[in-house]
Amino acid sequence: MIQPRTFKGARDFLPEQMLHRERITQVMRQTFKKYGFAPIETPAIEYLDVLTGKYGEDADRLIYRLNYKNGSKDEAALHYDLTVPFSRVVAMNPDLAMPFKRYQIQPVWRADRPQPHQGRFREFYQCDVDCVGSSSMVIDAEMVAITYEVLSQLGFEGFLIKINNRKILNGITQYVGLDASWTLEVCRSIDKLDKVEWSEVRKELTDKNIAEDAIAKLEFLLQKELTLTNLEAELSAVEVAQEGIRELKQVFAYLDILGIPASAYRFDISLARGLDYYTGPIFETKLPAHPHIGSLTGGGRYDTLIGMFTGKDMPSVGTTLGLDRIFTAMQQLNLLEDVKTSTQVLVANFGDDTMQDALSLVKSLRENNVNTEFYPEPAKMKKQFAYCDKKKIPYVCIIGETEKAAQKVSVKNMQTGEQHVVSLEELVFLLKK
Repeated sequence: MIQPRTFKGARDFLPEQMLHRERITQVMRQTFKKYGFAPIETPAIEYLDVLTGKYGEDADRLIYRLNYKNGSKDEAALHYDLTVPFSRVVAMNPDLAMPFKRYQIQPVWRADRPQPHQGRFREFYQCDVDCVGSSSMVIDAEMVAITYEVLSQLGFEGFLIKINNRKILNGITQYVGLDASWTLEVCRSIDKLDKVEWSEVRKELTDKNIAEDAIAKLEFLLQKELTLTNLEAELSAVEVAQEGIRELKQVFAYLDILGIPASAYRFDISLARGLDYYTGPIFETKLPAHPHIGSLTGGGRYDTLIGMFTGKDMPSVGTTLGLDRIFTAMQQLNLLEDVKTSTQVLVANFGDDTMQDALSLVKSLRENNVNTEFYPEPAKMKKQFAYCDKKKIPYVCIIGETEKAAQKVSVKNMQTGEQHVVSLEELVFLLKK
């Protein structure tokens, strides 16, 4: 006997979960397509050197390595995200029409500590939307607009899309007196401020041997109420920061034109996004009233990542909508209806005498795009009704000898108990309505 069990951090999804997940991804796909994005897919397995060295040391440690050929030229790993594989695709297909806008919905794997209450697992789905080949801040604004539209359609309220710019963070590194080579280390530490107190971030910076006066100056800056306008004055002598501020002002102006409510997004200087490949505007969505849930979405501009494969940088920006985080949040916020099936009607089975008429009805309903099940064995109606109740199938169609003779159908509403005799045309109209 083998004990049936799932790998830690992985899950099975039964129909009542999958129906909701399908609906969530359907909303995403429709929105992505509305903005002009087309689907692609990449392999689950990538060469190890394709993945490593792009995310940063902390993330590289979470890559699931496949050691069946450890040390050989075929050393491989499961992909950690969809952005790096997408960058490889662009590098391998130089004739793509630019700008190239793609979306991608696939599982990714991370050797992380599972935290189910936060929607954090080892295998989970990312829903990515990216554009390569444009430096326009219109595209960055569209990433925020897509995020707003998807979450609003799914019923979320009170979410906040935090926005920052890596160029501003680069400028802050210079402002506090550190060499540009320290920027990524500073970003990784700042990125933890929404999870831990400043004292822990300070300790981490100290452990990295960052000068005490630089840490003190950084603390002084981060404790201020920093708007873009205030920051523009504070960092007036730092050109890279000024460039980042100008970009965000453009993004906010475009969001206003696109009709995204100002209450849905905010500049946040503490947002850093821990991955190394970000180069410009970055964004992340939180539920301020439910901080334990974590980020629902996150992304940014990565203008140098594709250049690691081609030797030539290409402007790129994208965002990820975390299906599992969103699904977990919707569960906890009671945003999911009680749905256990997509079947609209069950056609009852009374045995051989009415089998032909019952199957003909099944055929006609399916031809009219009505999701229809036929109970496979003849059984008492009590058993067939119980099956409907357990699966929450809303209607049962009955063709007995009486209905057969009248060329009619009895249809029972399983919620109200009401039953009517109708024609096929009336039945299709009822079920479609």
